[in-house]
Amino acid sequence: MKDRQVEVVAGNHAVARVAGAVLVVAHRGRDKPTEDAPAVIALESLAELVRAAVEQQPNGPGALVAREATRWLMKHAEQISPGVPIDFGILSTAENGGVAIFLHGAVTAVLAGDGRVERYRGSDAAFTVDRVASVPALGVALFIDDDKGGVPEIPERRGIGWLVEGIAQAGGAIVWSDGARSRSAQAARQDTAEQRAPQHHRTPAAPLPTARIDPEPRQRPRPEPQPAETQASTSMLDSVADQPDPHEADTQIGGTNPAPQPDPDLQRRLEATAKATALTVKVMGFKCARAHPSDPRAAFCTVCGMPVDQTQALIEVVRPPLGMLILDDGMTYMLAADAVLGRDPEHSEAAQRGLIPLKVEDNSGGMSRAHAEIRLINWDVAVVDRGSTNGTRTRPPGFRDWIRLNPNQPMILVPGTEVMLGNRVLRFEPAAPPPFGG
Repeated sequence: MKDRQVEVVAGNHAVARVAGAVLVVAHRGRDKPTEDAPAVIALESLAELVRAAVEQQPNGPGALVAREATRWLMKHAEQISPGVPIDFGILSTAENGGVAIFLHGAVTAVLAGDGRVERYRGSDAAFTVDRVASVPALGVALFIDDDKGGVPEIPERRGIGWLVEGIAQAGGAIVWSDGARSRSAQAARQDTAEQRAPQHHRTPAAPLPTARIDPEPRQRPRPEPQPAETQASTSMLDSVADQPDPHEADTQIGGTNPAPQPDPDLQRRLEATAKATALTVKVMGFKCARAHPSDPRAAFCTVCGMPVDQTQALIEVVRPPLGMLILDDGMTYMLAADAVLGRDPEHSEAAQRGLIPLKVEDNSGGMSRAHAEIRLINWDVAVVDRGSTNGTRTRPPGFRDWIRLNPNQPMILVPGTEVMLGNRVLRFEPAAPPPFGG
């Protein structure tokens, strides 16, 4: 994404390009956003987060951006905009060279190309949308939803605007793909030819940037993208000979082989279900100085990481998300409700009982359709093997050997515990940031 043209579209929100990534934050005031507006303050804070992630993972910061943005939501969003949600989206580079999409709230990502348009809506998710997709033929855009939830379409032709680095007032941003320029130039030449016969052959000029701060990025040659099936086949053939036994290997979080793109209609149904069931369970707990509900056993707030007064009386609170599962390709799921995991869990008995079905792609043949359940028990997160054919294994932090679970027996997960389903590995991490000052 670093060398691609980023074109802003008209609007009253805040857009930034930083270290190759694109960020959009909604400004809800009627006036133009100013440097003191929550949207701008949030944008600057998120930009620093993205810059740090790119420094740590320059070849593919997408998974790290998603994890840090989730923690940012839990720790900083309420401080910047008390009582008013901050809607934002981030486009960055995934480890496999694709595009990493992170959305929260009323913001939509639109992927267009080859006659197909896909949309991911932050407003449909229980908490966030965290996806990895192949770079589309035309481009990918971030738009802030209007008051009726509508978003514009990506135009067929790219314009001349080019945001190289910095912040702009806009309604969204379009990241054009490498092939879009050649198609746009060809279409323009065809239109000109229809109006008049050309007298001289001219080479079409590159688009003129309108918001340049840094020198124009040099265009580097890029390999032709391979079809997803070819990439997957090549990756499997290249790695079979050297592939270690997954039961002995060290876990590699944030791998380079993300799961296939889920069906958009199915994904919308799953996210709507999660939204309807999340954050409704009441438990006994404490509240921190910022009034966040927190685990009474913890010295620090479950939500923001601030210290908690352990002498206060227990009260009934609405339980916040208890953590997140991070898949080995960097995908994340916020744990706000019980879930069932497997290669085809949507029609399982557990899903009929109301558990959120989480589909995990696995080509090893070792994962059952409904393999395991994640249960939120009071303030604890537990994993339960559903009697799967090949079993479910866990590895607590600091251990090398995997432990096979007894079927239908819950095991409480501590932060850092890894769970193996088939040939896929997930890691449980807390949702809250490190303790105050950490």
